[in-house]
Amino acid sequence: MSRTATPSLILDGALLSFGTRGYDGTSLDALAVAVGIRKQTILHHFGSKEGLLGALIDRSAAELSVTLEQALAAAGPGFERVEALVRAVFRLAARRPELLGLLREVSRLGPPAAGRLTEALDPFVDRARRFLEAEMDRGAMRPQDPRLLILSAYSTVIGVATEVEVLRAVGIEPTARSLIRRRNELLAFLRSALVPD
Repeated sequence: MSRTATPSLILDGALLSFGTRGYDGTSLDALAVAVGIRKQTILHHFGSKEGLLGALIDRSAAELSVTLEQALAAAGPGFERVEALVRAVFRLAARRPELLGLLREVSRLGPPAAGRLTEALDPFVDRARRFLEAEMDRGAMRPQDPRLLILSAYSTVIGVATEVEVLRAVGIEPTARSLIRRRNELLAFLRSALVPD
């Protein structure tokens, strides 16, 4: 294993473990075994479990930002941009559920991890706020608090896409088809809430 590949492999293993088992449910010993290295190698590259989490937050926020930027680059105007973002996040949920699981876990952990994620995504959130304000000012979307709207949409999308056990408890078996149905229901809800008749 090359020295440059090792940090990436450790981050891949940490993403899977933190995103599915949780930060507290992951030991560095277990992570080292899963990745096929020694615990000391993790500590050599990241210094501590907290250092590993910080590096993982940075990498995951960058991946999410790239995904969202690509979706926006191909989107049309107005509500089509909202729709493109929701679709991109749901595709990510289907393809890389551990990434959205990590976002949920980091939010649960609170400061300083949640602050680091917020700071990394803040430029994107600020752009989204400005877009929503401009759409509301021109009458293309109903006036609302854009920050609250972004927070609500984020919480709903992350929750719907990652809370498998909650879905099962209300009688929804998580499948690709149910994920598409939930995405479409969320888009219909957002359209009715945002777009004037």
